[in-house]
Amino acid sequence: MCGILAVSGYKDAVQDLYDGLIVLQHRGQDAAGIVTYDSQFHLKKSNGMVRDVFHAHSLQRLKGPMGIGHVRYPTAGCASEFEAQPFFVNSPFGIALAHNGNLTNSKQLAKELLENDFRHLNTTSDSEVLLNVFALALQRSRPIKLTPEHIFRAVSTVHRRCQGSYSAVALIGGQGILAFRDPFGIRPLQIGKRKYGMKEEYILCSENTLMKPLGYEFVRDVKPGEAIFIDRNNQMHARICRRGHLAPCAFEWVYLAAPDSVLDNVSVYKARVRMGESLAKQIKASGIHIDSVIPIPDSSRAAAAGLADKLKIRYREGLVKNRYIGRTFIMPGQQIRQRSIHFKIHPIDLEFKGNNVLLVDDSIVRGNTSRKIVEMARESGAKKVYFASASPPLTGPCPYGVDIPTRDELVGANHSIEEIRKIIGADALFYAKVEDMVKAIRIGNRRLQELCTGCFNGRYPTPEITPKLLLDLGRHRNTTRGTVTSSSLMSDGEESGPGMTLI
Repeated sequence: MCGILAVSGYKDAVQDLYDGLIVLQHRGQDAAGIVTYDSQFHLKKSNGMVRDVFHAHSLQRLKGPMGIGHVRYPTAGCASEFEAQPFFVNSPFGIALAHNGNLTNSKQLAKELLENDFRHLNTTSDSEVLLNVFALALQRSRPIKLTPEHIFRAVSTVHRRCQGSYSAVALIGGQGILAFRDPFGIRPLQIGKRKYGMKEEYILCSENTLMKPLGYEFVRDVKPGEAIFIDRNNQMHARICRRGHLAPCAFEWVYLAAPDSVLDNVSVYKARVRMGESLAKQIKASGIHIDSVIPIPDSSRAAAAGLADKLKIRYREGLVKNRYIGRTFIMPGQQIRQRSIHFKIHPIDLEFKGNNVLLVDDSIVRGNTSRKIVEMARESGAKKVYFASASPPLTGPCPYGVDIPTRDELVGANHSIEEIRKIIGADALFYAKVEDMVKAIRIGNRRLQELCTGCFNGRYPTPEITPKLLLDLGRHRNTTRGTVTSSSLMSDGEESGPGMTLI
């Protein structure tokens, strides 16, 4: 999971890119980057939050009416500064690319690029592989004058060679902005536009939560297998480069996306409310007495509200989140996650003392946060502490870009619900059912025939996923997690390419 953004307009794009990445910060906190283009590329990227990577002097130097941006959450490759996106190649035309997702055949593609095409890769990132596959395909079309036909033909080659999930935006020097989505639409990608006099400017991004603040009107989601090209005259061209069928990641609605986003015509907020409502049936049938429903902030609030409303039990904000601590689920490394939990959430004692409370979270991944919060509730004087997860048990890894790469890390994969209850120390534990979660999402869009629910029930939409592949991907991720490659020690000057200023 990462956040991607592309802007094509008539004035410097950097302010929209910066503000847009701030809004998309929930999709990645490891690194951020922006590249713009006037007569040359201007790139700034580094590890850290958006507000820490960019400063006034660097933003002023990111000139040009078109550009792309990225916030990174590391799922493939290591978490070094050298892995920050966008990536850049100088031929053909000069291309910068930012990617959300995960290529499942990245290792094989990297081998082919080196041995057959003599293309050197500086990192272990699958996003650099994706960029080079596209650049090679575009180069082989030998365009004297680049047309949308050349672009779409190159994207068709990407679809033919690349497996897994990929929503990507690219900036082609002197030509325009490109966006494309894999044939299963696993990761989100959306189009917006706004008026500039009598003309139109375009934005392409992971979530439409950022469109209204920036003055853009949401147009639609990019279709599975579709490519969108905004040329240098700001004319939009679209084509389905490979027929597919929509199977977006269910975890986007459970946790990843912002609550005010609407993905594939389904409101994230309403889907979460419905997940809570479906849980209420189980809890009512258990016969337990609950005084208060308390969400674990932030992404479980909607589910907790739906649950409390259905049970007609009071909803209370009994836990206060420190907004200066990042999302622990997307922090690289178990030790960092565990340490952050202590600083992340603080209880309001009076909401717990002498009460039977039901804590609601969006999911239980490793169980660390759940156990600590149950302990906090007891220390604050709760008589009984019940726990509910708005999503089903996570039982398998995600090969498509969410950092749950091995079964060993998942408490739901190795324990029964009763065993998990004991592990986290709750008096009762409730999980949503897979069919209820899927129904909660699909009610918003009846045409949404399939969702990726692989991490819940092993049903992955792409045909290449096998137990062996999942094991190999997990081993690779565990090997590279938290490491710093020798490449990452290169200076900024060594990283920049011809025709590019790196700030």
